[in-house]
Amino acid sequence: MLEYLSIVLTAILVNNIVFSQFLGICPFVGVSKNLGASYGMTMAVAFVMVVATAITWVLQHSILIPLDLGYVQTIVFILVIAILVQMLEIVIKKTSPGLYAALGVYLPLITTNCAVLGVAILAAQRDFGLVHSLVYALSTAAGFGLALTLFAAIRMQLELSDVPAPMKGVPIALITAGILAMAFMGFSGLSI
Repeated sequence: MLEYLSIVLTAILVNNIVFSQFLGICPFVGVSKNLGASYGMTMAVAFVMVVATAITWVLQHSILIPLDLGYVQTIVFILVIAILVQMLEIVIKKTSPGLYAALGVYLPLITTNCAVLGVAILAAQRDFGLVHSLVYALSTAAGFGLALTLFAAIRMQLELSDVPAPMKGVPIALITAGILAMAFMGFSGLSI
């Protein structure tokens, strides 16, 4: 139980996928203009991240390692993620047009989100078991969501603030992201 808690706290706070590992920066900056968009992106990324990690773990341990094909790991993982996102898009479009309309914008972005690929590769490199990998993926998705939500809330507040004209928009957003990353560095000494 303690090792799961360690994985959760480490993935969410200590090694936050956005602020410590700098993965998923494009959707972090691009989709964080309002809270609604950040929630939608978080849910979509969480689903794809967990399912992709499960599938890639099975492929890694049932095909790639036994056949000594570790050198094609990245290509296989990218293909799995791309196929998963495409299948998810088709299923959602057929079964729930309302949900497809809400997530339709976010689904193509997930295919190119390096955080999803990063979690699958990091879980494989750390030689986690399946349950540990799933806990890690879910926790990393929660950390991604935390980063996105915090940043979206701050950006919404910045829109209402008196920011000097040259700093409006992306410049103040990047400075804010840097300050948030430094704040998350404070968790680096946290261990269980």
